[in-house]
Amino acid sequence: MKVRLALATLALSGFVISGAAAADEQGIAWDALSPAQQRVLQQFSGEWEQLAAQRQHRLSRGAERWTGMSGEQRKAARQRFKRWRNLPDERRQFIRDRYEIYRELPEAEQQRIRENYERFRNLREERRRNLMERYHNMTPEQRQELRQRMHGRRPPPPRPHARRGG
Repeated sequence: MKVRLALATLALSGFVISGAAAADEQGIAWDALSPAQQRVLQQFSGEWEQLAAQRQHRLSRGAERWTGMSGEQRKAARQRFKRWRNLPDERRQFIRDRYEIYRELPEAEQQRIRENYERFRNLREERRRNLMERYHNMTPEQRQELRQRMHGRRPPPPRPHARRGG
C-alpha cells in the first residue's frame, strides 16, 4: 500500500514538476534504471517495456526523487498525495488546468509566481488567514481587478490626495 501510494505521488509530482516529455521520446530500458529506482518501481517491472516512453521518464524521475528523500520528506509527500486523492474530481481537474496555464507562461512570469507564493508562505499564519479571508470576500470583479494589478497589466487606481488644511 505504501509503495503504491508512493508511486502515485511520484507520478503526480513528476507530472507537476517535470511536465510532459515529447511524444516521440525514447523509452528507458528497465536495466538502465538504478537498483534503487527498480526497487521503488518494482510493481511496474512486468509491464515496463509496454509503458509509454513519457510515463517511463516520469516514473524514473519520480523514483529518483523518492530515493533522495528523507523519511520526513516521504511522509510529507504521502500526506500531500492523500489530500490530492481526497479532492473531488472537479477540483483536481481545475488544478490540472491551472497548472497547464502556468506551464505555458514565460519563465520570468513563472518565477514571479513562485516568489510571490514563497513570500505568502513566509507570512505569519494570522496574516495569511486574513489575506485569504479578504480575497474570498471579494466579488469576482474585485478579484479580477486585483489579479490584473498584480500582473502589472494595469496601474492601480489613483489614490485621492488628502487636503492639507490652511
